[in-house]
Amino acid sequence: MADAARFADPAVEARLARLDEVLAGLEAAPGPALEAVALLTEIYGEALARVVDLAGEPLRERLAEDELLGHLLVLHDVHPEPPERRAARAVEKLRPAVRERGGELEWAGLEGQVARVRLKSGGGGCGSGCGSGSGSGSSDISEAVRAAVLAVAPELTSVETVEAAPERPAPAFVPLTGIRRRPVAQETP
Repeated sequence: MADAARFADPAVEARLARLDEVLAGLEAAPGPALEAVALLTEIYGEALARVVDLAGEPLRERLAEDELLGHLLVLHDVHPEPPERRAARAVEKLRPAVRERGGELEWAGLEGQVARVRLKSGGGGCGSGCGSGSGSGSSDISEAVRAAVLAVAPELTSVETVEAAPERPAPAFVPLTGIRRRPVAQETP
């Protein structure tokens, strides 16, 4: 197996896209081919479950962290990590991209089957957060977060954005020398 050809991520993505096309064609004409694909998928799922069962903790973590394997483990419902950890990791991976756009993203936890994130969008350069949370950029980011979280944790029912705590301005510093009493001018007779 060491000599077997390995695919780079773009090649895997291209094959997955082609597989989607072929499967869509099969769904239109159900029959033995579609049943064969379903049976093969079940067998591969069982094989993955056995690999996860036999793997020690360090290997399970490495399997879970690999993007392609992680998606396959989710697809076959054998992912070793709970949905909350997977969702939190997806949010963490998106944080740099959100920061590049002037925003902030933070995992806020899980409430039942609903993922909660704090999202503060960029303020368009005004320095005070004007426009935060209301532009199409904000909805694009929210949609990207939703898609990323539900892709790694499809057991969750939705992703909600919760309000970020309002930022308090720093208290103004007034030096003591600025508040001491001024000497009162005395009148001269």
